[in-house]
Amino acid sequence: MSIEKVRTSFSHLQIAERILEFATSTATVELAAIAAGCEPARIAKTLSFKQGEDCILIVTAGDRKIDNSKYKHCFGCKAKMLAAEEVEPLIGHKIGGVCPFAINPDVKVFLDESLKQYASVFPACGSSNSAIELTPEELERYSCNFQAWVDVCKES
Repeated sequence: MSIEKVRTSFSHLQIAERILEFATSTATVELAAIAAGCEPARIAKTLSFKQGEDCILIVTAGDRKIDNSKYKHCFGCKAKMLAAEEVEPLIGHKIGGVCPFAINPDVKVFLDESLKQYASVFPACGSSNSAIELTPEELERYSCNFQAWVDVCKES
């Protein structure tokens, strides 16, 4: 199970005890915000994209969506999200629990600037009923294969 991969990874970082597991689903921004008791914008949603043969993750504030022109300017190609059936084998987590932790080794992670406006955010932890509260700096530090902060979103 993906949450166990995240828990193992976090135990090496001594933050596994910070993982929050909820009795209800956190598979959408709205459900995660209710479970975490925060505004939807503070949910750090992780989106999966294909770039040629490579896969990348972009973590954004929950109230944002990808701006296609900003994405193309940043990455030099059109934004193409992974198909649902591709997510788990290519990223290492199922939809609803995708996060930048304990992912497949060739997946690169980018964090959107929209997250920096919050003191803390809540990314998933590999399952559809988990999260962890992290500062944007901690999110950068603990994300696997972190590459850069990017500005590729617009308000929903």
